[in-house]
Amino acid sequence: MTTSAYRDEADALDAEILEVIERWSTPPGYRGHWEYSDPDFRFDFDDLALRIFEHQLRFNEPYARYCKSLGITSSPQLSRWDIPPVPAGAFKAAPLTTFDHASAALTFETSGTTTGAGGIHYMESARLYDASLLAGFGYGVLRDAVEPLRYHMLLPNLEEKPRSSLSYMMDRAAKTFGDGYHSWYVAGNELEAGRFVEDLRKAGHWAIPVCIAGTAFAFVNLLDELALSAATISCPLPSGSRIMETGGFKGRARAIERSELYERLADVFSLPPHHIIGEYGMTELTTQYYDDSFDETRRKGAPPWLRSYAVDEKGERVAPGVVGALVHVDLANRSSCLAVLTEDLGAVFEDGTLALIGRERGAELRGCSLDAESLRAAAL
Repeated sequence: MTTSAYRDEADALDAEILEVIERWSTPPGYRGHWEYSDPDFRFDFDDLALRIFEHQLRFNEPYARYCKSLGITSSPQLSRWDIPPVPAGAFKAAPLTTFDHASAALTFETSGTTTGAGGIHYMESARLYDASLLAGFGYGVLRDAVEPLRYHMLLPNLEEKPRSSLSYMMDRAAKTFGDGYHSWYVAGNELEAGRFVEDLRKAGHWAIPVCIAGTAFAFVNLLDELALSAATISCPLPSGSRIMETGGFKGRARAIERSELYERLADVFSLPPHHIIGEYGMTELTTQYYDDSFDETRRKGAPPWLRSYAVDEKGERVAPGVVGALVHVDLANRSSCLAVLTEDLGAVFEDGTLALIGRERGAELRGCSLDAESLRAAAL
């Protein structure tokens, strides 16, 4: 296929995905759930997923070779969206793109491990990533917001971490949804707790609601810093404020239960529990999951262009509500690999929500069904 034909096909697929995002998305201020803003709009997930899969088979050579090794060379061999997922670790081995990765508009890198470098997710265009993250953030974090928030990030800024998908995400969210002012409080891996508290108290004085975003480890570090300081360990936030926690205990010696973390954050910042929201995303995806924080089980929901299921040790799907390794199918990953097999354990339910268990704790639950009580214990 010629370069011109590729461009036409890629642009047409991107336009379809953008239409799904734009017709589902509702601006902040609308108190809703995971539904279309246009109630008459529906789309065929299976059909679009399989056409993107065919596109990736033609233009993503490493992925096509991987699928061929599994005996799959075309979409008619599949039933619905049983698309071969590429292991997340494959993003470390080769550029998984339908285009020349040297021309990528966005390049995001995982943090890596002690045994090697991280994986890299190259994206051909920023349009899909921006549209997807902003639509998901608007629903997941701002569903009942009534005015713009001021954003305080317990993260490094983009200048320091230009390949961080999380820093990019919060930069775009703050600039799109914020009140015009936002700040970052991690520099050189050091948390600037004093400046953070001072800025929060200024916002409190002027009754400006804020959104604090950071990793779980950053919040633990912050709470430890506050406990060691001479300052009163209380910093009530203005009404309408919220916290977004993004996970991030991997490889850390200091970790606490998420339920304990949320209780401490609610106490220190005088925040109602439903305004503390857990986000689940990964560098290899374009779209994120968010807690339904109004539900005590805190199952995570995603926009309709992201679907997931769990598999057992043999890679076979497990029944809804049964724990396994999570597989995500993200239509917004059009220019890379739309299906990704993770190392995360979780259970996906019939309504498409999931309970994230983690990587290590809860591993013994694989193959076991989660009822409401065990779900609350495992998810928190």
